[in-house]
Amino acid sequence: MPEYRRVYLKGGTYFFTVVTYKRIHVFKNVPAIRLLNDCIKATMQNYPFKINAMVILPDHVHTIWTMPDVDDDFSTRWRLIKKRFSRKFQSVHPASVSGSMVKKQEQGIWQKRFWEHLIRDDEDFNMHCDYIHYNPVKHGLVKSPGSWEHTSYHQFVNKGLYPPNWGIHEPEKLQKVSYE
Repeated sequence: MPEYRRVYLKGGTYFFTVVTYKRIHVFKNVPAIRLLNDCIKATMQNYPFKINAMVILPDHVHTIWTMPDVDDDFSTRWRLIKKRFSRKFQSVHPASVSGSMVKKQEQGIWQKRFWEHLIRDDEDFNMHCDYIHYNPVKHGLVKSPGSWEHTSYHQFVNKGLYPPNWGIHEPEKLQKVSYE
């Protein structure tokens, strides 16, 4: 079995990919997306962090977080977010869960692990923001990033970080590594 090693850095900025179990389209409707956002906000109350960029797609989430200067425990944060979401989502949308999953306390909503990458510098940060914001286009869900509602792209445009027509054509420095 592979050995997973994570890099923990107090105050670090991380790119994350979190995927649903068997790529089920859990986030195909607005109530599920709102529930995820509520679970993130609830977790942030006791375990603060900054969300720099984010996109919620039907079967996965990409986000960049910056951790507090005195904390590096993003794993606890993801565990709490996924746990909160699973409990509330399952109460409304019960899924069939195998006996093996029950023993492991799995809900059949999330893949067990998540992928993380420690952002190295401004260029790495910018490339990952571009990757996040272009992702709905990459997956064929929309023709331009501005057409996808569940993304921080619109905030980036409002702050002047992207021109309004950014992403109509694939960005030149788009992150080429697939994190999915």
